Amino acid sequence: MPTFAPVDEQLAYIKKGSAEIIRESDLRAKLEKSRAAGKPLRVKAGFDPTAPDLHLGHTVLLRKLKHFQDLGHTVIFLIGDFTGMIGDPTGRSATRPPLTPEEIMRNAKTYMAQVYKILDAHKTETRFNSEWFNKVTSADWIRLAAKFTVSQMLEREDFHKRFQEEKPIALHELLYPLAQGYDSVALQADVELGGTDQKFNLLVGREMQRSFDQESQVVLTMPILEGLDGVNKMSKSLGNAVGIQEPPLEMYGKLMSISDEMMWRYYELLTDIQLPEIEKMKRESHPMQAKKDLAQRIVADFHSPEAAQKAAEDWAKLRQREMSSETIPDDIEEVQIPFDKIRASDSPAPGSDSLISLRLDRLLVLCGLADSTTDAGRKLKASSVELLRQDGVRGEVYTAPHLAITNYSFPMRLVLRVGRKVKAAIIDG
Repeated sequence: MPTFAPVDEQLAYIKKGSAEIIRESDLRAKLEKSRAAGKPLRVKAGFDPTAPDLHLGHTVLLRKLKHFQDLGHTVIFLIGDFTGMIGDPTGRSATRPPLTPEEIMRNAKTYMAQVYKILDAHKTETRFNSEWFNKVTSADWIRLAAKFTVSQMLEREDFHKRFQEEKPIALHELLYPLAQGYDSVALQADVELGGTDQKFNLLVGREMQRSFDQESQVVLTMPILEGLDGVNKMSKSLGNAVGIQEPPLEMYGKLMSISDEMMWRYYELLTDIQLPEIEKMKRESHPMQAKKDLAQRIVADFHSPEAAQKAAEDWAKLRQREMSSETIPDDIEEVQIPFDKIRASDSPAPGSDSLISLRLDRLLVLCGLADSTTDAGRKLKASSVELLRQDGVRGEVYTAPHLAITNYSFPMRLVLRVGRKVKAAIIDG
């Protein structure tokens, strides 16, 4: 008989990153019953194979399935080969063109090859909903449709909006929530996962199970992952997606383009790092280094640690080449700084030697490029500080807190760049 972790421990793992659980008390009861009986819960998520490739947005649900799998529960990866021919109307302002059975199966095969990069193939129950819908008769459909009213269906936001705007709603679209709900009956699901935009369909599953004298499933919704633009839902059609089959360097480069704010959301939804550790990283890590770590972690998930390391190195080389061709802005703010304020303790006095040493971390603070010497230290360690050459192009990246200068003369002009900010320090001895 399998053993399961304490219920509170399971709940904490399951709740990470989730948007809503309907209802958490029901989930706790199911977990307690499962643990007492040594019987795993049946946890379902459905994917209609309407496109050949999965992107990171799809993996938000897959990762949550993996969490249940890690806890010892039975995970059901449901391929909606039947519902895919209807076309999920979720979020649609117009009727989705149905796909042919040939298109559906071609896409389904690619899905199966991709999902096992996250789920354990040997522990995953993979099902196709044509398995039961091919046996459903016309009379069965009439009985299913009789369980819900048109007004109930029009409560669904996208249907309601289209109705108000007098846009067409095809009759077959009204069948979609019924079909998804019946999937839960056929699979005797204890829990169903979906995006927040799927809430209506998931709740239909709860109602449908009750009408078939089954215990209602718990609904767990996950947030919709924004794409690289940080605004719209990740979508290949919008050009803001990261495909999980993309080459390592392409994946890495795309992830390095996201904003610092969006990076933490990706950490929460696309990694197994727990929230307390993420909060600690927010306080202590430099954003650039944290982003590099995130990109390398995600690339490793879908390729290998070796491929991720090489992608990081290749990206750094490409970035360095790009930087070398960028010119210094014409209008740079100048800051007057006495040498004594930034002189390193081991530096000779000015004029007594041909070499001086200055505190680069202090210089960053006095120039307004860092909030404190601690912050400056983080920026230096993250290779975010560049000393620009005076001939109009980028210069050298510095990581050490001290900067040694030979053959100097005062006043000395040093141009520094941190991120998008550029300042010129006018140093006088």
